[in-house]
Amino acid sequence: MSSKVDCSHKVEYHSHEEFLNRSRKLEELRKLGINPYPHDYKPTHNAHALHEQFNAAAIGHSEDAGAGTTPSVCVAGRLVLFRSMGKNTFAHIQDETNRIQIMFNRDLTEVVGYTPTTEEGQELLTGYKLLEKKIDLGDIIGIEGNLFHTNKGELTVFAKKVTILCKTLLPLADKHSGLADKELRYRKRWLDLISNPEVQDTFRKRSQILHMIREQFHQENFLEVETAVLQSIYGGAEAKPFVTKLNALDQEMFLRISLEIPLKKLIVGGMNRVFEMSRVFRNEGIDRSHNPEFTLVEAYAAYWDYNDTRRFVENLFEKVALALYGKTQIPATNPETKEVIMLEMKAPWKCITMKESLIEYAQINVDQLSDEKMRQLLKEGGNCDPKKIDGMSRGLLIATLFADKVEQHLIQPHHIIDHPIETTPLCKPHRDPKLRKEGLVERFESFILANEICNSYTELNDPEIQRTLLEKQALRREAGDEEVSPLDEEFIEAICQGMPPTGGLGIGIDRMVMLFTDSHSIRDVIYFPWMKP
Repeated sequence: MSSKVDCSHKVEYHSHEEFLNRSRKLEELRKLGINPYPHDYKPTHNAHALHEQFNAAAIGHSEDAGAGTTPSVCVAGRLVLFRSMGKNTFAHIQDETNRIQIMFNRDLTEVVGYTPTTEEGQELLTGYKLLEKKIDLGDIIGIEGNLFHTNKGELTVFAKKVTILCKTLLPLADKHSGLADKELRYRKRWLDLISNPEVQDTFRKRSQILHMIREQFHQENFLEVETAVLQSIYGGAEAKPFVTKLNALDQEMFLRISLEIPLKKLIVGGMNRVFEMSRVFRNEGIDRSHNPEFTLVEAYAAYWDYNDTRRFVENLFEKVALALYGKTQIPATNPETKEVIMLEMKAPWKCITMKESLIEYAQINVDQLSDEKMRQLLKEGGNCDPKKIDGMSRGLLIATLFADKVEQHLIQPHHIIDHPIETTPLCKPHRDPKLRKEGLVERFESFILANEICNSYTELNDPEIQRTLLEKQALRREAGDEEVSPLDEEFIEAICQGMPPTGGLGIGIDRMVMLFTDSHSIRDVIYFPWMKP
């Protein structure tokens, strides 16, 4: 049997003229004794640091740099501009922090690893000429040289030694149009990052936000933990799971849809404050605020309730705003009007019950409406499946009216508290006897820019009520509701072991990053969002 590899599947770019030209130059560099892919390089500075330190400093001109009397530096980056001007060639390289100008000089610039030679009977190929002929935009190079300011005042590195660090075989995106196709930018994020520095800024802010979240939890004496992604029974939310198989045990498994259940088991075990920040997976729709996998932080604190978690959320968002913008007001684009507005993150936020929000924003007093009247209002809105509406209990009708009529109005930060018990079987019934009788639980959701940002409960720790509610939920699953989780006997067993009064909190990290970077789509804040092949 032949072991010859079938190369007929090579992708289209292998036949492009640019790819072929760069491949030829790569081979020529190797023939000249240059390794176009060295193992390492040690820059001493980045572009941002050099601009910060030397933009306003009196460091001399090109003659001084050529003589070696100005500060010496070593930088590395991707070549993004290259223009020859006779004796000198000016270029820009881009590293992860900024761009900086480089000047190659005909007499003083050398290429590391190369001995000038006559190429195929032609003129002497100096290091300067080699750079003109053999490197391309997009190549990654290292520069050793001296700083100076041009006559126009631009900080520049006079290149004494150039090291080719990576010969690229594909060109950069067009310098005029960049990557105008949003889908292409998401699909080929590496090109997006090269072409659009503001995209790198977004992801730097994401990293900064993650750091501040962890810092806030650590300040409150939470322990960061890691729990299983693969689960034999999924739960903690209402969502369709991704299904897979554990071959070793011939067992059906699920990617987790929530972090809740294992974290509560740790609370039962005596770990009084725990949090986890990780990916969860929901096999659901895709839109500007939903992705099949997303980052969630969930936290549980023994002896807290939903009032404590609410204060934690407000303090966290206020601190992030101050760190990123230096004030508690942050700019954002209104999703409805598209106008730029200022959102006030300063605590305390507006806090109203779900029923009060229906009165204030939709002029609907559900206490004065029958179940049938609420169904009629939902069907008139045309946003809900009529079949689902017909089977809803009163509590679910109230929650659905809220989602349909109110959420769109919640632009400034709001806490919506005291939800119907049917919305979650994992939350403690309200401590107020009147509200408990109305079937309300101690839950809040926080909304900003009409998006749910976080969800929190005073957690249910009564094992008898817990079983009753999970069994009712299981009946909905048997009736065909695919988003309802299966009954988890092991979780009920853990609650029977005894869980202290606990406050629980979940924050959607991607939506939080969208908020603080004024990003329109969740795809803008996920490095590699899911894209249809």
